Amino acid sequence: MSEEACSQAWPACLAANPTLGQHRYGGRLLPSLIWRFGSHRRAISSAVSGGGLSVVRWILNAQVPSDYSRTDPAAHVAEIATASGLAGSGAGLLTACDVRSYRRASDGEVVADATVGIAQPIWAAADAPPGDYRPGTINLVVQLPVRLSEAALVNAVATAAEAKAQALWQARVPGTGTATDAVCVLCSSDGPAESFAGPRSVWGGRLARAVYAAVLAGLEA
Repeated sequence: MSEEACSQAWPACLAANPTLGQHRYGGRLLPSLIWRFGSHRRAISSAVSGGGLSVVRWILNAQVPSDYSRTDPAAHVAEIATASGLAGSGAGLLTACDVRSYRRASDGEVVADATVGIAQPIWAAADAPPGDYRPGTINLVVQLPVRLSEAALVNAVATAAEAKAQALWQARVPGTGTATDAVCVLCSSDGPAESFAGPRSVWGGRLARAVYAAVLAGLEA
């Protein structure tokens, strides 16, 4: 969906396009994706920094090396955000996959961006296998043009996880995700609140199809 089309569809809640930034880690310059919002967005997120239910002005998805060793990721995200000129409240995600290869899909004014790494997919209910862990993360940033109730925001996270798992199944990936997947669902802070975001609700169905398409595109890249 073009920015012009978005502005026509969402006069009060324009879907932000991510911009490419850089940050330094261990003497290396690494890329990051930054979503900046013109107004506050309600959010629910499993981000390492700024996660939970919140109101945000920005989202950061920063690439880190596969041998990432910091034990204070929230503080690290804060450092990257400050160096990137991000002010106010936000949420930050980390991934070892190349964020420049993110994929975007939309459905009925819902936009999903996905960075997809599946070096070690897992079945959520399976026992942890022995041996070394290989990093692989699927990070999702989903934007809706309507306000969701708190319960619907929680429902939206579940719907996004189901759609991600369906994309993995479609691509014949042996797992429901990775051990470090993260999601951020954002919605308008204005207007009447939608009460439902399950896969058979209007907005939940759109979210599911957008997430499914974005993740599948990332898997096929």
